[in-house]
Amino acid sequence: MSLTDVIDGTRQAVQTDRHNAAVSFSVDHALAANTATVVDVRVRDHAFTVDEPPALGGTDQAANPVEYALAALGSCQVITYQFWAARLGIPLDSVRVKVDGDLDLHGFFGFDESTRPGFSDVRVSVELDGPATPEAYDRLRRAVDEHCPVLDLFRNQTPVTTTVR
Repeated sequence: MSLTDVIDGTRQAVQTDRHNAAVSFSVDHALAANTATVVDVRVRDHAFTVDEPPALGGTDQAANPVEYALAALGSCQVITYQFWAARLGIPLDSVRVKVDGDLDLHGFFGFDESTRPGFSDVRVSVELDGPATPEAYDRLRRAVDEHCPVLDLFRNQTPVTTTVR
């Protein structure tokens, strides 16, 4: 099934019933047995591990949460470029994305309560290859910037509710 088939099928389903556009995602996390920083993660039928590097008290068995956040942004960018290229009819041979982020550990460790624990700066570098004009790829970039869900999470405040049982 092509991306245009997915777009057309989704458009039809949403036009039939607007509620068909609402989706929810769920991810389960648990600290791995006998560890201080290794987290086992389950997403649908997929599993992966999260850990910290030794400098942050971990065992470096996997990427850490902020690296996965950058990976989520970069992956979402690649997918959103493919999706919007298909939707706009812009030929695209390849997409490469590099995401870099700066974080000040004063915030995470609580050494300075005025320092954010999250990223202070995130840079996304996109390399597009294909036969389209620079103007077409700029139009594509604007569409991706407007519609990438993970970029939206980075750019805008999102309500979060935490409950502890």
